[in-house]
Amino acid sequence: MSNRTMKAMRVAECGGPEKLLLDQIAIPQPAAGQVLVKIAAIGVNFIDIYFRSGLYKADLPITLGMEASGVVEAIGEGVTGLVPGDRVAYSMQRGSYAEYAVVPAWQLVKVPLAVNFQQAAAVMLQGMTAHYLTHSTFPLTSEHTALVHAAAGGTGQLVVQMAKMRGATVIATVGSAEKVALAKAAGADHVILYNEQDFAVESKALTGGKGVHVVFDSVGASTFMKGLDSLRPRGMMVTFGNASGPVPAIEPLLLNTKGALFLTRPTLFHYCQDQQEVNWRAGDVLGWIADGKLKVHIGGTYKLADAAQAHIDLASRKTTGKLLLTLD
Repeated sequence: MSNRTMKAMRVAECGGPEKLLLDQIAIPQPAAGQVLVKIAAIGVNFIDIYFRSGLYKADLPITLGMEASGVVEAIGEGVTGLVPGDRVAYSMQRGSYAEYAVVPAWQLVKVPLAVNFQQAAAVMLQGMTAHYLTHSTFPLTSEHTALVHAAAGGTGQLVVQMAKMRGATVIATVGSAEKVALAKAAGADHVILYNEQDFAVESKALTGGKGVHVVFDSVGASTFMKGLDSLRPRGMMVTFGNASGPVPAIEPLLLNTKGALFLTRPTLFHYCQDQQEVNWRAGDVLGWIADGKLKVHIGGTYKLADAAQAHIDLASRKTTGKLLLTLD
């Protein structure tokens, strides 16, 4: 197997989508505690763009991609609970834009038979993100009102659905009239077109002037300040993405003047610190899909060789749902 090669989408120099190059490299071998996965479907995420552009730093060259689903091909020394042929999925391990990937065994979860590879690849990163946001960062209850930005996107639709599972009232923002129906289908109680309406004013109006308890913001620079204005006193701003660019630095005193607000910038890694947390979050998400309680909207699929176009489409913010790369 050591002489075999595979196709991989790699970046040797940071920059635009044109920097993505399809390469032929050796199939990696699993070391102790690792598993070699034959990839079936790959999730496309903004973090891939951040690494490609250089916003997030990494030693070049790199193979992009942070999540995938597939079949166990081989296991390294000391791995238990997994055997070749098992259907698995994972996230948080860069290198999934390829035909094979080596993954730490503790990050892999088995995929229920009722969930297909595309569904599994579509929800590992975004689904576990939505899970930690709604269950851990700000554990929602029926007493809470949440503002969810980019609610028609892959993560946004999952956040809305999980917020409703927990009984919260959801105010969603979307960028176009076409996306309103998607946010409502996910369960949003109110939908705001943020390009046409001032979402801070509307959020205050919808909450009787009080403001929301929490803002889940994956957009970043263009929505952050108004998001603070949407919160009630002691509310929480959860900024977890940079789709419009990174949030500029702020003075801590600003949080005081706007109502003793809380501010956090979480990442999935910090909410999936061990196998127990991964199994909890991924187990919930995949189980809900298998049971029909959680709907996955796949907005587009692309061949591995067309990853650059997937990046262009994702960055345009005109897509809905989850974008995938496929190897079938």
